Amino acid sequence: MLLTITTTHQPATDLGYLLHKNPARLQSVDIAYGQAHVFYPEATAERCTAALLLDIDPIALVRNHRGPTGEGFALEQYVNDRPYAASSFLSTALAKAFNTAMNGTCKDRPELPDVSLPLEATVAALPATSTEQLRRLFAPLGYEIEVEEHPLDPTVPQWGASRYHTLRLRHSALRLRDLLSHLYVLIPVLDRGDKHYWISQDEAEKLLRRGAEWLPQHPDREFITRRYLRFAEFVNPTLKRLLALDAEASDDASEPLAELTAISDATGAAAAETAAKQNLHDLRLDRVAEEIKGIGATRVLDLGCGEGKLVRRLLKNPKIEHILAMDVSWRELERAQQRLHVAEMPPRQRERLTLTQGSLLYHDPRLAGYDAAAVVEVIEHLDESRLAAFEEVVFARARPGTVFVTTPNADYNQRYESLAAGDFRHHDHRFEWTRAQFTAWAEGVAERHGYRVRVEPLGPAEAEVGAPSQLAVFEVG
Repeated sequence: MLLTITTTHQPATDLGYLLHKNPARLQSVDIAYGQAHVFYPEATAERCTAALLLDIDPIALVRNHRGPTGEGFALEQYVNDRPYAASSFLSTALAKAFNTAMNGTCKDRPELPDVSLPLEATVAALPATSTEQLRRLFAPLGYEIEVEEHPLDPTVPQWGASRYHTLRLRHSALRLRDLLSHLYVLIPVLDRGDKHYWISQDEAEKLLRRGAEWLPQHPDREFITRRYLRFAEFVNPTLKRLLALDAEASDDASEPLAELTAISDATGAAAAETAAKQNLHDLRLDRVAEEIKGIGATRVLDLGCGEGKLVRRLLKNPKIEHILAMDVSWRELERAQQRLHVAEMPPRQRERLTLTQGSLLYHDPRLAGYDAAAVVEVIEHLDESRLAAFEEVVFARARPGTVFVTTPNADYNQRYESLAAGDFRHHDHRFEWTRAQFTAWAEGVAERHGYRVRVEPLGPAEAEVGAPSQLAVFEVG
């Protein structure tokens, strides 16, 4: 079994740091019934390839009764595809050889796991019922796919194709840990239910841990879950948890306003009652869209665009000539395409919009030359240690004329009865700032990069805790 991973990221040898494996030497790890070897066929600053070669001992498999059909008949226990075809053995080897990379940690270069890289992965002898099955599983994850079918016998063409394929996956911008998690889960799915180890509740937990960020939104999540776990006693509860994760992922988009019982002023109470009918996310988007309209921007960035709710509002503004909407998640971009009906747009309307994948932690020359940038409820999803990189990308390199940044106001969290002290509003938030913290950060960014800034409440405000959200408007000084 052979898996190779290649990058042309500069310098490409960063792959060695991410995988925690030195390109200069061969490294081996013991796995069940064999060994996994990691080596680098090429390692230059321009291109680097890491290879995982799995050497399975077929005699050990027989001794431990782990042939493809358990006891089976005697010859089949020795003559089978287990030592050669990509299977659950390869998935196990991935987890053992590249555990640090799969967990998104890198001691020597802690910023690297969050960088989206150009990646190519090749898996040899991958079993599948058809090339279409491979496309169904991997295409929704944003990969460019190339499949090579292998004949049963090249010398006897009439025998046709075997069920084995060489699969090549390419992605222009993807975190390495995401690639590894996709392979870890999906390779055993293609393995005909012949996992070499016992299926238990632990397997359900592994599936949820490795697939939490992408499997809930995958169109074939039920097929994947059933093939990965096999038994209904594990499949059905796991599917329910995946559905819950899918719903939770959109919690922030329907974040309700807290009850504003503390407002006693009649006018303020009426305004609060009206606002309560509209969720907080809509309030943010409407406010930012109005601000952008007010400055007369013609070229606008929507950074962290999600499923395109702000884009929809911006497209209604005829003065805007072009919108570049960027998100790190291909799934969100796919949703945006569907919900904005991009394929059905008139040509002139379609020319006004570019949907693209990218990271706000990595310099992107496409972001330069815009009048305004909206960063709505994005920064709190970044590690605080990475905000300096975000600041460099947006304020130092792209330098839009005006930047709108919104983020939750932690002072207001006490108004949410469901939140305990210290809890965040969303499971993916890495921090939530008070008004004083946000103001201090915004003023520091403005001073360092030649912007003026004003910080304002966003949503109905209370004297003690402020508004549920907060907005910073940066303008080039």
